[in-house]
Amino acid sequence: MNHRMIPGDIVRHFKGNEYEILYIARDSETQQEVIVYRALYGEGGVWVRPRDMFESKVDRDKYPDVKQEYRFEKITEESHG
Repeated sequence: MNHRMIPGDIVRHFKGNEYEILYIARDSETQQEVIVYRALYGEGGVWVRPRDMFESKVDRDKYPDVKQEYRFEKITEESHG
């Protein structure tokens, strides 16, 4: 399965909140790719996280009971809400 995220994807964090990916950007100092994303709850804050971390697997030692495999996973329109 290709787990790469793209702008427009709606994703769920492993703790349950949903977000929309706005942009894939690049840090001007390190050239590292980052994902710019917006919360789909509360005040809709905008956040940035390194792409590698955004697309990483859940730490099973720290969160053994989480059902998701990845920190953020794409969700379908039907499951959004």
